[in-house]
Amino acid sequence: MDDEVRIDPWGSSQSTDYSRIIEKFGLSSMDGVAIDSPSRLHRRGVIFAHRDLDTVLDAKRSGNPFGVLTGLMPSGMMHLGHSMVIDQVKWFQEQGGDVTIAVADLESTATRGISLAQGREIATQEYVANYAALGLDAEKTNVYFQSERNVVQKLGFQLGKRTNLSELEAIYGFDGSTNLAHVQAPLVQAGDILHPQLDDYGGLRPIVVPVGIDQDPHLRLTRGLAAKTNWFNVNDAKMGLQVGVSVQEENAQIMGVESSGRVNKETQKEVFSKIVESIQSLGFSDIISNPKHGTVNIPSATSRDKRTVKIALLELERKMGGMGLLAPSSTYHRFAVGMTGDKMSSSKPKTTLFLNDDIVTAEKKIKKSFSGGQATIEEHRRIGGDPDIDVAYQYMMYFFEEDDKFLEEINQGYRAGKILAGEMKQMCIERATEWLSNLAEKRDETAHLIEKFFE
Repeated sequence: MDDEVRIDPWGSSQSTDYSRIIEKFGLSSMDGVAIDSPSRLHRRGVIFAHRDLDTVLDAKRSGNPFGVLTGLMPSGMMHLGHSMVIDQVKWFQEQGGDVTIAVADLESTATRGISLAQGREIATQEYVANYAALGLDAEKTNVYFQSERNVVQKLGFQLGKRTNLSELEAIYGFDGSTNLAHVQAPLVQAGDILHPQLDDYGGLRPIVVPVGIDQDPHLRLTRGLAAKTNWFNVNDAKMGLQVGVSVQEENAQIMGVESSGRVNKETQKEVFSKIVESIQSLGFSDIISNPKHGTVNIPSATSRDKRTVKIALLELERKMGGMGLLAPSSTYHRFAVGMTGDKMSSSKPKTTLFLNDDIVTAEKKIKKSFSGGQATIEEHRRIGGDPDIDVAYQYMMYFFEEDDKFLEEINQGYRAGKILAGEMKQMCIERATEWLSNLAEKRDETAHLIEKFFE
C-alpha cells in the first residue's frame, strides 16, 4: 500500500492521499499555523502542508526581509492550476516578500525537448503576460532564464559534489535509462532555489517556495544539499541548543585541521571564539564552548531561538569563506482537478481550462465537466450531490468565488439536493466568464509591463 503514495515532478499520475503524503514525506500540516491576513487558499485548506514556513512568517512579523521563489516550465499553455501558484506568490509579495521567478528553459530542453528559443517565447508571451495580468508587481519581481544566469549553473555544479546517483535514484526514481541531462536538471533547480540568498541577489534571508505536492522531491533534495554545505549545525540539546562544527574538505584548514590531520589548537580556538561572539551578539551570555568536543552549548536558548542562531552562524560562515546557505521553506497545495476529475494537465487540452481560453470554449468545457450530482433529478433531490468531487464546485472554491459564506451555502445546498448539478455548472460558468473576461482585459492593460519583469 505504501508504494501507492507516489509523487513525481514529471509525472501525470499522482497520489492525492494528502494525509499519507504528509506522514510519508515528513511534511508539517498547516493545521494550527497562525496566518495573518490568510488568502482564499489558506482559508479553504487548499494549502495543506509546509516545511519550515515559521521561518518566513517570523521574518515577516519581525520586519526582516524574506524572499519568494517559483519557477515555470516553458513547455505549454498556462492553465488555472498555474494561476494558483501565482496567487500564492502574489500573497507573499503583498506580505513584503521579494519575488524571483526562474524560467526552467534548461530543464524543458532536457525533459521536454523544447529549444531555448521556443522556451523564451512561451515564457514571455504565455506566462509572464499572465503574471502581469494576475497582479504581480513588476517592480518587485525578477524573472530570469536558467540558461542565462551562470551563477545558477555554477551553484548547481558545486552542490552536485554533495550528492550521488544513489540519492537521486532514491528521490526521483531514476534508473540506468535516464538521460544525464534529466539527472542534471534537479541540481540546476537546486541552484535556482538557493541562489537568491547570495549577496548579489538579495543576501541571506529565508526563501519560501510555494509548490504543488508533486514538486516536493526538488525541495527535499535542495534542503538536504543546503544542510550538507553548512559549517555549523544547530540542534536541540538536553538543555537549550547545541552548535556542532562540521569539518569538511573545503573548510578543514580554516577550522584548524592541517593536511597531516593534526589540529592546530590556536586556529581552532579562534574559530570557537568567533562562534561565541556571534551568539553573544544575540544577547546570550550562558555560552559553554568546548573546542575539544567540537561543540558550543547555549543552555538558556529554546527551540524558537534556533532560527536566529542559525542565521547568525550562517553569516559567520560567509565571513569565513563558506557558502552559508539556509535550507528553503516551502508550502504545498492540493492539485487542481481537470474537467474529468483527474489532475489538470496542459497535455490534455480538452479537459483543462487555460487562461487564454475564450468564453465559449470555457463554457463548453465546464458543461462537460465531471459532476458530483446523481443520475436523475429525482435521485439528486433525494440523496443530494457531492461537492468534493464536483468539478464546477471545486473551480469556484479554488479560483472563482471569493465569498466564503456563499461557498458554504452552495456546498450545503448541493449536499441537500436543493441545488442541481446543472445549476452548479451554471454558477461556475457565470463566475468563470467574469474571471476570464477580466483577465483578458488586464492582459491588454499590462502588456507594456512584460519587459520590466526581466530587468
